[in-house]
Order: sequence, then C-alpha cells, then structure tokens
Amino acid sequence: MRITMIGSGYVGLVSGACLSDFGHDVTCVDKDAGKIDALRAGRMPIYEPGLDQLVATNVDAGRLSFTTDLAGAVAGADAVFIAVGTPSRHGDGHADLTYVYAAAEEIAAAVTGATVVVTKSTVPVGTGDRVEEIMRRLAPGHDVQVVSNPEFLREGAAIGDFKRPDRIVIGTDDERARAVMHEIYRPLYLNESPILFVGRRTSELTKYAANAFLATKITFINEIADLCEAVGADVQDVSRGIGLDNRIGRKFLHAGPGYGGSCFPKDTLALLKTAEDAASPMRIVEAVVQVNDTRKRAMGRKIIHALGSDHRGKTIALLGLTFKPNTDDMRDAPAIAIAQCLADEGITIRAYDPEGMEAARAMMPDLVYCRDAYEAAEGADAVVIVTEWDAFRALDIKRLGQIMATRTMVDLRNVYRRDAVEAAGFRYTAIGR
Repeated sequence: MRITMIGSGYVGLVSGACLSDFGHDVTCVDKDAGKIDALRAGRMPIYEPGLDQLVATNVDAGRLSFTTDLAGAVAGADAVFIAVGTPSRHGDGHADLTYVYAAAEEIAAAVTGATVVVTKSTVPVGTGDRVEEIMRRLAPGHDVQVVSNPEFLREGAAIGDFKRPDRIVIGTDDERARAVMHEIYRPLYLNESPILFVGRRTSELTKYAANAFLATKITFINEIADLCEAVGADVQDVSRGIGLDNRIGRKFLHAGPGYGGSCFPKDTLALLKTAEDAASPMRIVEAVVQVNDTRKRAMGRKIIHALGSDHRGKTIALLGLTFKPNTDDMRDAPAIAIAQCLADEGITIRAYDPEGMEAARAMMPDLVYCRDAYEAAEGADAVVIVTEWDAFRALDIKRLGQIMATRTMVDLRNVYRRDAVEAAGFRYTAIGR
C-alpha cells in the first residue's frame, strides 16, 4: 500500500520505517528541511537502537523516502498518518493540538481520492471528530475516513514494540477504513498480534488510560520503596513478591527516581484535563502526578543526606542523564530536578551519559561534562547512578575507589548488590532497601 507519514519525529520515523519494512511504500514528510536532508543522508534525528540500519535498508530498497512536499506525498496515498507532536499546552496542561489540526487542513487540501486519515499522534478524546469535521469542510468531494491508531512504543525498544506488539488498537466504525487498516497491519496479524477494532473515541482514550496506569504502577512502587526504607524491608523483594501475581505482573515495578520522558508526564496531565472538562475527576492520577513531581527533588535530598552535613563544596559524579537508557531523550528526566537540587546546595556536578550529553548541555550548561564514568568519578565525593545504562551495570568498583575522594555510592536504580559495593569499602545508599 502507499502510505504517507506526516511528521518525521520519533513516532513518525519509527512507524514509517517499520511499515516500509513490511513491504509498504512509505513517504515520510516533515516541514523541517534540515531534518529531511539529514534523513536522506542517513543521519537520524533521534537515537533509537537499530533505527539507522532499518532506515538505510528500506531507502536502498526504494520503499522509504523523505520529503518536505506534503501535497505531493498525500496525493494518491491509500492512508495518511498524522504523527506530529502534541506537547502540553503552556498554562493549563491540555495537549496542544495546533500541529494536528494544521496537518489535517493541509491533508484535506491535497487529497485526490479515497483516503484513510489516521491519527497516530497521542490526542485527547474527540480529536478525531474535529479532524473529520476539517475533512468534510475542506475536502467535501472526496471519500476520506478518519481513524484513530495510537502508538504504544517504548523509547529504546520502539522497533521491537512496533514489529511485535502486544496489541494494535484501531478506532473506526467504517468498513472501508477497517479493511485498509487491516491490510496495513496484515504482516503483524499473520504473526498473531491481536488487532482490536473499537470506536474512535475509545481508541483515543485507551492510549491515555494505558500510560496513566503504567505511571501509576511506577509511582506506587516508588512509594512502597519509601515505606520499605522506613520499616526495614526490601523493595526489590516486595516487587518480586507482588509481580509474580499474574493479576499484577512484574513490569513497571522497579523503584527509582520517578518517571519522565515524552509520554507519561504530558499524557497524565492531558488525561486530567480531559477528565476535568468532562466533570469526571481522576483522583488517583492527580496523586500520581503530584507524587512523581515531588519525588525527583526528594532524590536530590537523598544524595545530599548521603554526602553528610558538610555537603557544600563537595563534588558528585552523576551517571545517566536521560530519563531512561537507550535513548537521548532528556524531556522531564529526573536528572534535571536532581541536578538543580544539588546545585542549589553548592554541590559541583560532573556528569556523563552515553547518548544524552548534547541534549543535556543545552538544558544544564553549568554541569561539568565528562568523557566516561571514570572521568566523572575522578576526585568525586560520591558516584550517583540515575539512569541504568548497561555501561553502568558493571563498573569497576575497585577502580572507582582508587580515583574518588570519598567512597560513596548512591544507586537510584538499585543496580548493585549492597554487599559487593560495601566489600570494596564504599558507603552504599539505594532505593527502598
């Protein structure tokens, strides 16, 4: 099928590359000419493991191309996906749908025949209705159906998530649109990935509900971790004990410094605003957002406590800046609030991250950026693990002890065993154990 992807950011680029790998003819569109030029030259605008090779393979095969010409890409397409950004709107937390509606208007002006317009962007309930109204108003002579098809991609594992999904949610009541979407995802259906056809509004809400629930699991286990510290229990054992219950499951039960990234923070806020507008408050999600916001600075205070009462003027090695491993995404990363808390107390921060250094420099210019974990730790009074990159899972503890001023480790991801670290002469502080 001929598919056009409007927006060549994280969701659009990964989705377009994967769909082309299924054998579809995909054109990715973006207004940023510099981004399109870079993609044509094989340079990825984001870090995602395996994406560069996937793009190169399908460009070479003639199935994937990039352009700034939206009208030319939309004309004659069987399906046009809208995969533009929906950031939180300044002031009220609502999802900013400016780019979605602008894309819809341009699509409506460019369609030349029967087309299915698919909202891949994360959008509040009722957005598809507005997109459909735009299509009817600006493209009255064409058979255009509007479908919701939310993405469920984890940064750092997006290609695998797209090709081996838990489910594919498609919101439409139109039979022709249903047939088009079924054909697009037929390669996955043959692998028995479930395709769930629902109403369009149900599909839109499913995305927000999923992210809010996962954010709740993260926040729940973080609060349990605090309780574990207070009563002398081990949160890792608690996590195993409850995670083995099939009704609960093991995933998203790893205590840490709080959630961040491009999805959970903005999507929980957008869901709260949707619920507020519908006069159906969501008290649990409200608490999740509040607890997560306060937790990040609380982690900064935890580090300060580990340094002792004479913490001013000390130096720490901050390992891991992105909100999770295998991405360069710094949006709402816990490291930002932690670094600010430490800087407010006169602590010098030497930082290293395998992929997030460039983005971090733009957001936190006062940090001292280092070439690797050991350079960051040289002369430091404490090493702090904020993001559980593989590169930090097997640090040479003996070497760290030789180059640090004081042997202190604060492990905000519970990567290490206490006995192993303490055997090397370190003071060890973890989360909930």
